[in-house]
Amino acid sequence: MTTRVRLGVGIPQAFPNTRITPSEIMTHLQRAEVLGFDGLWTQESPLGVMPTLDSLHLLTFAAAHTKRVRLGCAVHLTATRGPLYLAKSLTTVDHLSGGRLIVGVGLGTPRNDAAFGVDSATRAGRFTEGIRLMKALWTESRVTFDGRFFKLDNQAMEPKPVQKPHPPIWFGGSHPNALRRAVRYGDGFIGAGSTSSAAFADQVRTIRQCLEEVGRDPRTFPISKRVYIGVDDDKARAGKKMEEWFVFNYGRSNHEQVAVWGPAVECADRLRDVAESGAEMIVLTALFDHAEQLERIAADVAPQLV
Repeated sequence: MTTRVRLGVGIPQAFPNTRITPSEIMTHLQRAEVLGFDGLWTQESPLGVMPTLDSLHLLTFAAAHTKRVRLGCAVHLTATRGPLYLAKSLTTVDHLSGGRLIVGVGLGTPRNDAAFGVDSATRAGRFTEGIRLMKALWTESRVTFDGRFFKLDNQAMEPKPVQKPHPPIWFGGSHPNALRRAVRYGDGFIGAGSTSSAAFADQVRTIRQCLEEVGRDPRTFPISKRVYIGVDDDKARAGKKMEEWFVFNYGRSNHEQVAVWGPAVECADRLRDVAESGAEMIVLTALFDHAEQLERIAADVAPQLV
């Protein structure tokens, strides 16, 4: 599979009204690698009515059943996870995958902050401080850290990640402050699946402006986007399945604004728009018929993006 824009795919993770079958997930992972996709990606959704597997454990499973493909999450909600345990867990995945991990991070929305013991008034500060602490744990033999939320006195964490100085950190987010944080603290950006192509294009323009302001080379700062997809010659049928999934998960559907569905040629046309907006890699997340969608993306959509 040769494409102008690199393609990743989502790992089957959400299972509305279907049985969770590890062997089918394993087959999906290995088939995606054979088909030549560049990345396998999870999402993080600890709460909700949708039966959803944990992102980190699923990445560990993927590391054990693949050999080449990159692995990532779009995105870990790091402010809701302690940076010490998260740094250790991510290092573990980086080792088990042989250095194939991309660390997606994001602040998320404040509506569930109280459930995780996070103060909404200080969530952004906690988020950035946690990122700084994880980087220190990954790169320094001994860490002394005197932060507002976290404190360490001459502590060590071993082993260090396989990738040096640490796995690449790709930020998510849409607010201008989030985009500025991505440029200040991150190694790349990944747009949300819930973001329209037009909004994503605006985000890319803001990121490029921020990169120019701080003197960073945009060629060293990859930009990507996650896109919900349903390839089906019967567009109405695909749209109905999309709508059902969105309503089940979110209580309402905005798939018409953010998803790509229908015949392969239409899907490819809309994905070209995403690429022309600045996405160097597109992570395609199928919401139904995962095995069939994987084959159709590889055989019918990807060749049109050459």
